[in-house]
Amino acid sequence: MGINEMVRRKISPEWDDRAASKEDRPMHITSIGIDLGKTTFHLVALDDHSKVVIKKKFSRKQLLVYTANLQPALIGIEACSGAHFIGTVLRNQGHEVRLIPAQFVKPFVKSNKNDFVDAEGIAEAVARQNMRFVPIKTEDQLDLQALHRVRDRLVHRRTAVINQIRGFLLERGMTVAKGPANLRKQMPTMLEDGTLNLTPRLRQLLDHLWQEWETSGDGHRRLPGRDRANRR
Repeated sequence: MGINEMVRRKISPEWDDRAASKEDRPMHITSIGIDLGKTTFHLVALDDHSKVVIKKKFSRKQLLVYTANLQPALIGIEACSGAHFIGTVLRNQGHEVRLIPAQFVKPFVKSNKNDFVDAEGIAEAVARQNMRFVPIKTEDQLDLQALHRVRDRLVHRRTAVINQIRGFLLERGMTVAKGPANLRKQMPTMLEDGTLNLTPRLRQLLDHLWQEWETSGDGHRRLPGRDRANRR
């Protein structure tokens, strides 16, 4: 028997099937969990017996290319920054996407926590019948959310400036009636009145705080889209 004959007999169809990679074989995916990161994404897929059948790490672009070539599947993502964008793209690819609050994923995460373990926990959690999910926000809803967050930050900043001014004045024995309007009305006079118990350095600091208040104090009222948000 020649060498070629022996090679042909050894490379039989049965041997080829055994040597094929697991990803080339048909598999039934029950659920997929994706752990989101800033630059890397970890994907774990489970079968009917909660056994890991796919375990991969991607960049954002690689992830979306990979999921675009998967059969429609149930995909779970932890509700965090960037989840609504990824969820929308995956849903447009035909997948059933569910966002899960982080506190509901935690019980399914096993010991030795890492990104793949987190993704596996998400894949287990998303398949539970009584799990609570977060709706995927539309672009308009995300815009409105961003508007409220910026407004809250500006209001908090204005309040901090006002409280600091009041605190400095109180340390010098001066009080102002409650309400931002009363302080705003008296500030120009207090800064110009040389008879008040204010050192030159403190007067400069108060003037700086006053300018900060004037510059950005009402910024929340000038935010783009604020009127439309209020009508809602």
